[in-house]
Amino acid sequence: MDIRCGFPVSGGCPVLKEKGVLVTMKFSKDNLIASSELVDVYRCGDTCVKLFKEGVRKTNPLYEALTHSRVEDTGLPVPVIHELSVIDGRWAIHMDLIEGKTLADLMKENPANMDKYLNDMVDIQLEIHSKSVPKLSKLKDKMSRQINSLTEIDDVKKYELLTRLESMPKHTKLCHGNFVPENIIYNEKGMYVVDWIAARQGNASADVGRTYLLLSLRDPAFADKYLDLFCKKTNTDRKYVQRWLPIVAAAYLPDAKPEEHDFLMKWVDVVEYE
Repeated sequence: MDIRCGFPVSGGCPVLKEKGVLVTMKFSKDNLIASSELVDVYRCGDTCVKLFKEGVRKTNPLYEALTHSRVEDTGLPVPVIHELSVIDGRWAIHMDLIEGKTLADLMKENPANMDKYLNDMVDIQLEIHSKSVPKLSKLKDKMSRQINSLTEIDDVKKYELLTRLESMPKHTKLCHGNFVPENIIYNEKGMYVVDWIAARQGNASADVGRTYLLLSLRDPAFADKYLDLFCKKTNTDRKYVQRWLPIVAAAYLPDAKPEEHDFLMKWVDVVEYE
């Protein structure tokens, strides 16, 4: 049982209903918003609860809550975390529920507005990159660890990738780490960006490279339009971003889904021909 704000909670979250009556909302399929290997996300009134699966080490929710809170301090449009708790032995992060539609949904529903949505997507990413969060972990260090952990590539290729990584400009811009249309929510107040667990400080073009690869898995033509627009808005040479792609692809491999593996390996192999 979890005690929060003076109220006992077991298997659910407290919701203040009309006339000040407090009830306990049970976690069930009826209020399930999303689910993954690590978490289930539930609607609880005007908030949501990110409930980590049993067996997930506490370092995951603690790190995510800390990272997200540091991003909050930048003033970017993100959900606000209100509480970190344990519910029936499972760690939980309580935050604002952002109502609205994801950019991915809007793109499907209104393909005629694709150019506007793409422009909005790049603009909000540039706003993210304009921020600095000095206490965040470094993206370069994360990529180095991930590349070193790989078993799919030999030591020679690891050396080539790590050498290139070390030679790339070292920036300290805020990088989202998983910036895709599914993590952008539109509502009457504007756009919100969610899912900050992978946020780091580093080179913006590495962050863009990650987005480009994720988009390319589904729609290569749209991914190219995205990269062209980013380069145009920032006066960045497309070839510079492309130099990041083998590094980013290799760093993404440890967390890749089976169906993404061959695609990423093709990009890792590009380093041999440059």
